[in-house]
Amino acid sequence: MRRTWLWWSSGKDSAWTLHELRNNPDVEVEAIITTVNRRSERVAMHAVRLSLLRAQASSTGLDLRIAEISHPCTNDEYEAAVQTEIEDAQASGVEFMAFGDLFLEDIKEYREKLLQGTGITPLFPLWERDTAALATTMIDSGLRAHVICIDPRVLSKEFAGRKFDSKFLADLPESVDPCGENGEFHTFASAGPMFRDPIGVEVVEIVERDGFVFADLAPYGYDSNQ
Repeated sequence: MRRTWLWWSSGKDSAWTLHELRNNPDVEVEAIITTVNRRSERVAMHAVRLSLLRAQASSTGLDLRIAEISHPCTNDEYEAAVQTEIEDAQASGVEFMAFGDLFLEDIKEYREKLLQGTGITPLFPLWERDTAALATTMIDSGLRAHVICIDPRVLSKEFAGRKFDSKFLADLPESVDPCGENGEFHTFASAGPMFRDPIGVEVVEIVERDGFVFADLAPYGYDSNQ
């Protein structure tokens, strides 16, 4: 079995990528890697609390590797953080790095370039899947997620905080990809076949920041006064 690390956004696509990888007898996923804003202690772009990211890692049974970056983050800083993870993977004898990309060719090429010459092979288990069929398969297979970030230029802010379910898919405008691959929305995965136990979460606030709308999730029963 080839040792693999998985880049993990905390959303449904990376969660489903883990599920696909675990169904491959030639691959052993050992760790997930997430970029985190060091000041806010939240997942970059998704703004998921670090406590929830750790809960995901615990429920997958995998080691969590955190690549810290600032906000805003320059491309040079981002690449330096990625390079550190790549070097650690090389030193550990990791053979594959996996990503949950679906069809954005420029992103795929960028990831391949970062790994070029490292001896680590990039994997894209979901590449070129039909996103409408994939979204339905995720939901039907028990994956549960909340929509935690949307681009209000393409999707109404009322979608923030909703569950990623069949009703959500039915309500999406035709111009929006069912998996949000163009950046229309992002999710936080809380249950499914890739997790040992579900992660109880609730929406505590909807905020607009930096041109996006965020649904702030917290562990179920969260008390902001504590």
